Amino acid sequence: MQLPFKRTIITTALPYANGPIHIGHLAGVYIPADIFARYLRNKKETVLLIGGSDEHGIPITIKAKKENTTPQAIVDKYHYQIKETLLSLGVSFDHYSRTSDKKHHEVSAQFFKTLYDKNIFIEQVTQQFYDKQAKEFLADRYVMGECPKCENPNAYGDQCEKCGTTLSPDELINPKSTLSGNVPIKKETKNWYLPLDQYEKFLSKWILEGHQSDWKPNVYGQVKSWITDGLKPRAMTRDLDWGVKVPLPEAEGKVLYVWFDAPIGYITATQEWAEKNNENWELYWKNKDTRLVHFIGKDNIVFHCIIFPAMLQAHGDYILPENVPANEFLNLENEKISTSRNWAVWAHEYLQEFPNKEDVLRYVLTANLPETKDNNFTWKDFQTKNNSELVAIFGNFINRITVLTQKYYDGFVPEPSQITEIDNRTLAAARNKINDISKNLDQYKFRESLSEMMNIARMGNKYLADEEPWKAIKVNPERVKTVIYTSLQIASLLAYACEPFLPFTSIKLKKSLNLSEDISWQELATKITINAGHKINEPELLFEKIEDDAIQKQLEKLEISKQQNNTSNKMTTETNEAINQKPNISYDDFSKLDIRLGTILEAKKVEKADRLLELKVDVGIDIRTIVSGIAESFLPEEIVGKQVQVLVNLEPRKIKGIESKGMILLADKEEGKLTFIIPENKTQNGNQVQ
Repeated sequence: MQLPFKRTIITTALPYANGPIHIGHLAGVYIPADIFARYLRNKKETVLLIGGSDEHGIPITIKAKKENTTPQAIVDKYHYQIKETLLSLGVSFDHYSRTSDKKHHEVSAQFFKTLYDKNIFIEQVTQQFYDKQAKEFLADRYVMGECPKCENPNAYGDQCEKCGTTLSPDELINPKSTLSGNVPIKKETKNWYLPLDQYEKFLSKWILEGHQSDWKPNVYGQVKSWITDGLKPRAMTRDLDWGVKVPLPEAEGKVLYVWFDAPIGYITATQEWAEKNNENWELYWKNKDTRLVHFIGKDNIVFHCIIFPAMLQAHGDYILPENVPANEFLNLENEKISTSRNWAVWAHEYLQEFPNKEDVLRYVLTANLPETKDNNFTWKDFQTKNNSELVAIFGNFINRITVLTQKYYDGFVPEPSQITEIDNRTLAAARNKINDISKNLDQYKFRESLSEMMNIARMGNKYLADEEPWKAIKVNPERVKTVIYTSLQIASLLAYACEPFLPFTSIKLKKSLNLSEDISWQELATKITINAGHKINEPELLFEKIEDDAIQKQLEKLEISKQQNNTSNKMTTETNEAINQKPNISYDDFSKLDIRLGTILEAKKVEKADRLLELKVDVGIDIRTIVSGIAESFLPEEIVGKQVQVLVNLEPRKIKGIESKGMILLADKEEGKLTFIIPENKTQNGNQVQ
């Protein structure tokens, strides 16, 4: 039974500010969190949606080293990009913060000091991995090796991203430093540990007994597994120079563990919001009448359900999360999303390439949310859901009824006449869908709630198709008044009901129907939402078909990424943090590659393909056409005459209708750019690379 909370605070996982966000982040966290927040606001509940950027993660320091810049420069760039992307997609944050701010450092340090003064921590001198060449202690993510569970050779020191197992660097087989590639040594260092084992009883009672029936099975199961295996003390400090400084005189050169300070970012963000709005932040974190809900991905479950609650319990003043509706992972075209392999749909690129289609992405992602198991996004399904559902069902119903209202009644809502049982039954069924949507949203079932919202549009379409007002107008115009009136009631109901899912569509539909009244969610099930005599505006097209060429362009982008990954000599981790050697091959395997020097004779852009250049290359044995995805790194005119290395015996493949015979070999450069691998001195075309 749901408790009568007076307010709800919703937090969203803090994205690492070391790169842009993709559709996996949106489906895992931000879209469902926004739907839930909008729904509660429509119910006139007090709700606070909090988010921010995690700017102290190891991936940030690794990226800064790789790009020869500072961590602050990295986080400044991506914090603003991520924030703008999320806001552009309609994620309605009440406040979006960042963990590098001075305020957050102060709040986190004070939280640590409170636990320290209460003698919560255990001080331990341990042997930690140390890179002699880099002269640094290695944080968990600076160590890579073979996963003891799945034998993945590229597991991190804190987690294997292939099987999801949480690890410690000591568990890795054949560990290596990601800074130098060398085998690290062990060196003594002192850190402060949170004794999680002392909180097993509390966690077991709170979650395993208290939330067995209302938490998602994937979340409950993971927490149960952790507790059953036995919790161990975990270090809350690290030997690093980027992060929140440990507020102790003997902790020089140490910072708070990122998973200690990151969730405290929710508290910092709430304090910042409260200061700006003259509110009391403690009502949201220290009052039992408040419901706290964390929206996260499955890889963050242990931190939000075990470590952070243990921290809050140790502090003693804070409430605990009422629910943690974590989602699983979203795959792309049946493959795991990978930032390092550029196998992703980047949210900021989507906004540029599909302008004014924010709600289409929100709709498709919500329909495919990985709520209890991994799910999949494909561009063909994206197109189908837009064309066959948003356009053919939702848009078609709204367009037909608004056009008919303008045509028959000059845009005025007619007075109903000759009301029948079918009219009352249809309208009642549509209104009942509001309760069905609520029931599912209250249980964090976003896919089912979206389906129930679309069922309102389906009912409207069926009602119009059955009653055929375009035929009845000639024989019984009085009956048509009721049909149009009832259909407009359904349309106006839809304008309010779609708002949590499709906020931009809701705005357009309310404008088209000239709706200005602020109706609460509860009133939608009973109240007349559009009265007879009301004047609607001219119809506005809500959705438009997405053509095949737009989808093909996206598939070609992914195909280019796949080709580049299949032929490159790099093997980076999922988060683009370290370069690792590929598995050994035989001499015979290598001898099959025919790599020769060639000179680019001509270069031009491929039509309707922003990333492709069509090249004519003299490789000594012939002059051939090669299509290469390098247009974002080079202008056609600047590469003519360049001598390059070419894999000449690659199987020909058609790209954008052009047969490509070979591949240019390139290397990564800063900011995602590419550079040619060229000989020290120009030599004869056709010479083999040995």
